[in-house]
Amino acid sequence: MTTNEKATNILSPFDINGIPVRNRLVVAPMTRVTATEAGVPTQEMQDYYLRFARGGFGVVITEGLYTDQAFSQGYLFQPGLADSEQAAAWANITKAIQNEGAKMFAQIMHAGALSQGNRYKSHTIAPSAVQPKGEQMAFYYGEGVYAKPSEISPAEIEEAVCGFVDTARRAVEAGFDGIEIHGANGYLLDQFLSFATNQRSDKWGGDVERRVALLVEIIKAVKTEVNGRIPVGIRISQGKVNDFPSKWAGGEADAKVIFRALAAAGVDFLHVTEFEAWKPAFEGGQTSLVALAHRYAPGVPIIANGNLHSLERAQEVLASGATLVAIGRSALANPDMPKLFASQRELRPFDSSILGPIASIKRSELSMELAD
Repeated sequence: MTTNEKATNILSPFDINGIPVRNRLVVAPMTRVTATEAGVPTQEMQDYYLRFARGGFGVVITEGLYTDQAFSQGYLFQPGLADSEQAAAWANITKAIQNEGAKMFAQIMHAGALSQGNRYKSHTIAPSAVQPKGEQMAFYYGEGVYAKPSEISPAEIEEAVCGFVDTARRAVEAGFDGIEIHGANGYLLDQFLSFATNQRSDKWGGDVERRVALLVEIIKAVKTEVNGRIPVGIRISQGKVNDFPSKWAGGEADAKVIFRALAAAGVDFLHVTEFEAWKPAFEGGQTSLVALAHRYAPGVPIIANGNLHSLERAQEVLASGATLVAIGRSALANPDMPKLFASQRELRPFDSSILGPIASIKRSELSMELAD
């Protein structure tokens, strides 16, 4: 396949459950922590998201938005979608993005034990009272080891589910084109999914079928709430922000159970993220997590994420079963990546200094003139 053919493929349109997308390139969710203290998105954030839409991306996924005014907030200055003030500010951003031809998806999340900045609560909750690995991220105003969480009660689980449902309703009201439930990277839903952090003996713990049950319940509840108005997907990973090398203990057998359960729940898309998305998911295997998702959730559109900024790598995961490709770090350096691909121009090199919160992005990147 020639370079031009690869570009034509990734720039071709697609339909996600009735939502037409102009190409297969997606801006991955990236933590920015530049909302107000009250979690309200700012003009600076709108400028940040708008540059990707103007640069030609098909879908822009928000950073994780916390879902309630209890335990879900993960970071100081993290935006939320937990009240009407936050939702009203997001409505302005979604409209601006859509006016540029892109679609805007809300990623909604509960941080669980990995909360390192919550203005509502002074302690954290998790499936089990297990000390999280690693230390908080100073990058995002954290300091020292994570607090040891309290075991979440059945009532608090129900409150968390309601938080996702209520936030989904606000996402529709704010004009978002889709919802991505954050079930990855070590946050609350991933904590339920992972054996190391879920040691419960009730219906939410035990084998992988039981550990995936809360993700399934939330998908079903959110889909019932939105009632087909916008697609509902979920992000899944093995690695965590505090335990990067983590793998599912059951290997491909776990992948089979997890992806089948999510597909049966009616998920409209799967967002699968790995450090290098084209590599085998498990030691000794030959199949990537993207390919396993495609195998065990047939017919479900898959967004692949993980160092896929070259046309060659993007084409490789598309050939293995992905439907769209999500770009993170390289999108920061190349907010006009779709235009660069279309004109067969070189991407700008990535500078790790722009990984920081949006203030540094604004200084180094927002003034960059986008490609014609």
